[in-house]
Amino acid sequence: MSRGTRALTHQGHIAEDLVNPSHPARIVIADGQAPTRVALRLLLQEEPGLEIVGEAADDREVLALLAHTWPDILILDWELPGQPQTRMIPALRALDHGMRIIALSGRPESEAAARDAGVDGFVSKGQPPQTLVAAIRDLAGGNEHET
Repeated sequence: MSRGTRALTHQGHIAEDLVNPSHPARIVIADGQAPTRVALRLLLQEEPGLEIVGEAADDREVLALLAHTWPDILILDWELPGQPQTRMIPALRALDHGMRIIALSGRPESEAAARDAGVDGFVSKGQPPQTLVAAIRDLAGGNEHET
């Protein structure tokens, strides 16, 4: 989407442009480790224009949460418990509401597999926290994110 546009979701809702300052980017954090979810929430809740709308600890929680939260950005632990993310990404894309997906991994070598599976961005857990913030802002602004 470009600045100032709207998109119709598959349920008929109007999704406001992600960079509209009056509508913060809605984020779901999906990570199997509770301390990581807490750290991500603490980091992102301090950032203007970002809103955490949910957290999930495994693949079933992610799918259940996405059914009713309609986030703009999903931060997805590439090692999230449950089905392999290479199979989960198509299920997430089937929701078809324009959600952007950032894979987060402790293994930088997973980037190629994550990109091949269809994620929009990749951030290694070993990178500085601002790298994730920059990726979110890039994707929320309608841009691609390269590491």
